[in-house]
Amino acid sequence: MKKRSAHKEHSQMDEKLSKWNLFWHFPIIWMIAGTIGIILVDALIRPLVEQAPGLVSLLLTLTLGFLAIMVYMLIMKYLARRSIPELSRKGAGVEAVMGALTGLIFIALSTIIIVLLGGYTFQWANDADTVTVLIVSIEAALGAAIVEELIFRGLVFQAINKLLGTWTGLAVTSLFFGIAHLGNTGATLWSAFALSLEAGLLLGAAYLWRRNLWFVMGLHFSWNALEGLLGIPVSGHSSAGLFIVKVHGPSLLTGGDFGLEGSVVPVIISLLISIPMLYGAIRNRNLPPNFT
Repeated sequence: MKKRSAHKEHSQMDEKLSKWNLFWHFPIIWMIAGTIGIILVDALIRPLVEQAPGLVSLLLTLTLGFLAIMVYMLIMKYLARRSIPELSRKGAGVEAVMGALTGLIFIALSTIIIVLLGGYTFQWANDADTVTVLIVSIEAALGAAIVEELIFRGLVFQAINKLLGTWTGLAVTSLFFGIAHLGNTGATLWSAFALSLEAGLLLGAAYLWRRNLWFVMGLHFSWNALEGLLGIPVSGHSSAGLFIVKVHGPSLLTGGDFGLEGSVVPVIISLLISIPMLYGAIRNRNLPPNFT
């Protein structure tokens, strides 16, 4: 009788553990757990970054990025229980550089077109401390790129892809990316919609094309960094760049107080980039499976 009782208790314990493991293995649960973990890391270190001088702030940002990546990898390994090819160290540098070049071309081309249409004029900021501006722009862009991509194209997309499929994951993350910026300075319903297309869709398409977060983080980083260096507001956040930007004409062209992302120009260009990326992902059968 004692053996049967012990066996029964052991079976009940195994069943409870199994249910507990299934709970943590559910996509929405590990998505939320990972998002909270990354946000906590950001909340703890970001104030230190903002108070630290020069290179110290950059080193703290790199620390923030490292810890955020570690949280993501631990969540995926122990809760989602899946491999993490999207953060493979093999070819990481090449992917990041390719993404950065894509972002530079995208923002440079968008800016040039707006200038040619009379929307922007630039004047060198004579009182700008070049080194300080470089460090601040790089630090701000790097932190945002790592944290936001780990959450949106990493956790949220992977979870929704698991539950509802690739295209739903792309649509939801794109829409939510725009909504998440509605509280920024100068934000409107149009700017949120524009950001959903030019950032949410483009970054999502880039991930599906390359299946690599290093590429997407590189793209996101150079996008924000170049805007900051040019003195253009980054999604409503003003930046002390190397230039003083004077804005002329309608906000549909210039983006108004929200900055470049509120302009119709980068929306059009982003679609011209996103569509070939999505086509390449489909043609190469590079769409992520609903992993188990």
